[in-house]
Amino acid sequence: MKLSSKIILGMVLGILVGLILHALNDGSEQGPASAWLVEYVFDVIGRIFIASLKLLVVPLVFVSLVCGSAAMGENVKMGRIALKTLSLYLFTTGIAITLALVFANIVNPGVGIDTGAVASFNAPTPPSFKEVLIGIFPTNPIKAMSDGNMLQIIVFSVLVGIAITQAGNAGKSLLAVFEDFNAVIMRMVTILMHLAPYGVFCLLAKLFTEQGFSAIRNLALYFMTMSFVLIFHGTVVYSTIFAFMTRLNPLTLLKNMRPAMLFAFSTSSSNATMPITMNVMETRVGVHKSIASFTVPLGATINMDGTAIMQGIATVFIAQAYGLDLSMADYLAVIATATLASIGTAGVPGVGLIMLSMVLQQVGLPVEGIGLIIGVDRLLDMMRTVVNVTGDGMVTTVVARSEGLLDEAVFNEVSDRDQYNT
Repeated sequence: MKLSSKIILGMVLGILVGLILHALNDGSEQGPASAWLVEYVFDVIGRIFIASLKLLVVPLVFVSLVCGSAAMGENVKMGRIALKTLSLYLFTTGIAITLALVFANIVNPGVGIDTGAVASFNAPTPPSFKEVLIGIFPTNPIKAMSDGNMLQIIVFSVLVGIAITQAGNAGKSLLAVFEDFNAVIMRMVTILMHLAPYGVFCLLAKLFTEQGFSAIRNLALYFMTMSFVLIFHGTVVYSTIFAFMTRLNPLTLLKNMRPAMLFAFSTSSSNATMPITMNVMETRVGVHKSIASFTVPLGATINMDGTAIMQGIATVFIAQAYGLDLSMADYLAVIATATLASIGTAGVPGVGLIMLSMVLQQVGLPVEGIGLIIGVDRLLDMMRTVVNVTGDGMVTTVVARSEGLLDEAVFNEVSDRDQYNT
């Protein structure tokens, strides 16, 4: 069985087991056997699996980006690639938030919602844009790696890579060490991918045992609206942009990215999925590592199209639930704030809720309204992460194609191959 099929099987079985256990509990406390199974089997294995993925993120980003920036050679080329990547990420985020606002106003998911039972929510204080801009540049690269600050790691890695190209024979010797280290890390990624079906099963079994689908009933229209826009953006919008800018088949891209998309859905974390995304972009899509090593970590940090869609729909939903009208100026403010916040809140824990609180404050809506959507946010977060990761892959492939660094022979090999089973 192909790895992709194994992961899908693990997802389906995990959801079924979780729903069965949730139904057996019937809203009451779990029995001793069920509680032990969830807390000491599903939770332990699932969390170890996520921790193992996150373990690889910092060394993978640092080593691969040093190799990639050294391979580019010219500083001008690096600047051109960075400008293309950042522009595309902001462009797709702007489209995402605009679509969200349009569809939310057509469907009106917040009309008639009872705001009397709002869950408690304390919005964390977002950093100022000035603080974020200064914080991109590290004062201590070791601390940046310890904290997992992706933007600081990216800056330091690029500087090291550029210095290697200018250091003569010493640089060549050091680059050979980094390339060997990179090969070892990618092999570790492959090993973890073989364990993915079991980790995915445990993660989803625990989630659906605890939540089931009961929370969706009260917010069905909001959930359906959000799901539709996420799917529309992740398929139609990305495919249209990709086909227009590359003249390649977008269905081939989506098929080749399937392992990364499945990981994203299961883990709900772009950062945890990053090693898989980079591996998929190089081995299944055919993107040169010098591009993938830069665009994928940057996208996992600042490209939040799925989260931007949540900002737009949640803003309209909360405004309608409280009976408040938004003007055209408010909608424009939402678009601008959500787009800029995708960069301004990079590397901050709880980024989705921080972004939403910033947007609500910008247009004068009650921040405590976030409590209305907390019940279904965990399930929607899985879909948002798939959109985020798909966007990273689409932009990465477009940039690689524009630079002549996309291997079309690899890209067009669509025979559902699975190099991980070798």
